[in-house]
Amino acid sequence: MGSYSKKSSAEWFIDQINVENAKLMAFVLVLGFIGYHGILHLRYGPDSCNWLLSSGRYKGDHEWQPYGCMLHKYSKTDARRCLRYLAFWGKYNSFAFIGDSRLEQLYEYFIGVLKTRVDIDSSYSTKDHHMPNYTYIDNKLRLSVTFIWSDDVSRTMVEQFRTWQYSDSPPSVIVASTGLQLIKNRNTTEQALEEYRRNLTQLVQPIDALAARKTRVLWKLSESVDTTKIKNDVKITNSDIDAYNRAAVEILQHSATKLWNSPRLAAAAASSSDGLSISPTALRHSAQILLNMFCNDHMNFNDGTCCAQPEPCTQLQLLTFALFLLCAVLTSIQYIWRWSQNIKQRIEGYSLVNQNAVETPSAMAALAKLGMIMAYFYLCDRTNFFMKENKYYSEWSFWLPVGYVFALGLFFTDESRSSSHSRVLNRDQTNEWKGWMQLVILVYQVTGASKVLPIYMLVRALVSSYLFLTGYGHFYYTWKTGDTGLVRYFRVIFRLNFLTVVLCLTMNRPYQFYSFIPLVSFWYTLMFVIFALPPHITPSSSHTMETKPYQYLYIAIKVIGLLTIVTVLYMSEVFFQKIFVTRPWKALFVNADDDIHQWWLDWKQDRYSMTYGIMFAAAYLAAQRQGAGGAAGVAGAALGAAGAAGAALRAAGAAGALAAYAALTLLCADSSACDEIHSYVSFLPVVGYVALRNASAGLRARSSGLFRWFGSVTLELFASQSHIWLAADTHGVLVLVPGAPVLNLMLTSYVFVFAAHEIRKLTGVILPYAVPDDWRLVLRNFAIFLAILVPIGIHDGMF
Repeated sequence: MGSYSKKSSAEWFIDQINVENAKLMAFVLVLGFIGYHGILHLRYGPDSCNWLLSSGRYKGDHEWQPYGCMLHKYSKTDARRCLRYLAFWGKYNSFAFIGDSRLEQLYEYFIGVLKTRVDIDSSYSTKDHHMPNYTYIDNKLRLSVTFIWSDDVSRTMVEQFRTWQYSDSPPSVIVASTGLQLIKNRNTTEQALEEYRRNLTQLVQPIDALAARKTRVLWKLSESVDTTKIKNDVKITNSDIDAYNRAAVEILQHSATKLWNSPRLAAAAASSSDGLSISPTALRHSAQILLNMFCNDHMNFNDGTCCAQPEPCTQLQLLTFALFLLCAVLTSIQYIWRWSQNIKQRIEGYSLVNQNAVETPSAMAALAKLGMIMAYFYLCDRTNFFMKENKYYSEWSFWLPVGYVFALGLFFTDESRSSSHSRVLNRDQTNEWKGWMQLVILVYQVTGASKVLPIYMLVRALVSSYLFLTGYGHFYYTWKTGDTGLVRYFRVIFRLNFLTVVLCLTMNRPYQFYSFIPLVSFWYTLMFVIFALPPHITPSSSHTMETKPYQYLYIAIKVIGLLTIVTVLYMSEVFFQKIFVTRPWKALFVNADDDIHQWWLDWKQDRYSMTYGIMFAAAYLAAQRQGAGGAAGVAGAALGAAGAAGAALRAAGAAGALAAYAALTLLCADSSACDEIHSYVSFLPVVGYVALRNASAGLRARSSGLFRWFGSVTLELFASQSHIWLAADTHGVLVLVPGAPVLNLMLTSYVFVFAAHEIRKLTGVILPYAVPDDWRLVLRNFAIFLAILVPIGIHDGMF
């Protein structure tokens, strides 16, 4: 009788490291984050305006990041558009600043953000009162900005607040502050602080009355000073400033006042030349904070979530989640019934014969799980429950993660598991290629590197590479099988679009929001139609292309037809728009603003990429048939001793192609010029990479397991990134761990990746039910889908 050694604890632990347990850990993390942020909201409230005004930090040297929300950078145009919009709806935009010299600085800077052409346009004026009090007025914007000097909480300030309290039209925003002049003029004693508190108490009742009339009152805490720069005769210390700030917080925290602390943090990180005044950097951030607080909820900028309410849930979203809930209830009932039957069998002492048989995965259970994942998506990106922050780009923030990605990919390199590992672009190799491209694109997205033109163009080359692989892979399949049936088409389209359609329904976003998915779907559909039309390509065998050379002519005709269609559409943008804005499919190609321009730009940039893939696959397979490529497809036996030299020459040519495209990205003057050239030269980096990657049999036989794994979930990663990794329609990043950006990125990435993998698994479970093997059942299911889609389309104006 054999003996089996018991596994050690280390071996047991290693056995537990698998994908399913990783997903379970991600689920536990999500529950933990929901509980943590729920506690934060209960304790501090869900109002992101409080986060905006209370805290923040610098990203790099000049980027201010509020705590937990996204700051939109208001240009002069944005600011004036906001005020013009509010004026159109009858709102009088009135700002009042009352305080000392530092608040006067902020007033002047704020005016500078808003005013234009003061000496030309008579609608602008500056009305002087007794100096240094003055008012800026813009009649076009119905704007009034007033500054009132008050270096203490004196009779002047108290009476002014009472005047505003009883005014028929009090200011929309009041910013008040004192302290610096107060500290200059007297010693900081307990008696002085107590007097300061008593004076502040007189402001509480007017402030509460103003807040009840929708006036926002901000008390700006005094900024610290740089004691190394101030003059010796000025006796001001930061400890004195802190004492007065604590006194203000002690009194005003019980009123309707919003305590404004973030300028104090910004000023501490960017001091002025004299140590007393506020630096231009801190003034810029303070003005931006004011504009974000006042305008974000009215303008709905995608990159400005501070003080902005989330968009309301639509009826279609409610209906979609109700259907997911119904699936969850039915699945729970089914599970309980089976559990009760098992208990009954055990009690009665018998069991079913097929009890241990493997059950077919349930589509209902898969939909229930998917609904739970979509609820997490909604919570992340359509509510303010979790925090969001702006992206930040620097050379290090982009290139360092890219370096980590490739270092890890090389570490997990192993022998290819594919039976066709000697073939150029075998399955493992294409999955590896898709994997590292997707990871680079994710780094590109999370760092906001699109503002750097060379990086933008390199990422454009990666998108072209994916379309190249799409053309290559589908043509290779058609060549080998001749399958151009409806079942094949609908399975590919379902695989491409299932998650995207679900996201459109649950996230209330148009199909074009997930721009890459529509692009791939369109090009595959066009390719399928052309190759499905006669003359057909028959399935190839070892001698097919030799005995039926006219197959080459068929392929050439179809490729020329594809190029002709693309060229005709490209030659006239007007004709292109007439084709794609035709109802009912117009809704598939326009964005949320009913504009088709973005689809035109995406389409024309990669209009030849899939054709390049088809042509490359045809040439490579034809070369294999003729014996020029052999099994490896790169080193012919006839080369003999010159094989190594030939491989080196090919590698040099490939490197030259990559270098030529890199030089193009560096020499381009602007993105529009680069985009025009890109469609014609995108084959250079693609074919160059293929040649380098397959330069030898040893390289072809090895691939990165890490990249292969990510390559298998590319579509899910691309569609999911917008909602549970990035935020605010990809303009920001999701924050589950506030104040720790590196840890937050690691944990959000972990949840994001395994959620995408689970979605891929669920899609595989639902696929056979949605697209059966019988084409008649496929058409039936497609008709049901259209019947569901038509009412939605009528409601949204598609017809």
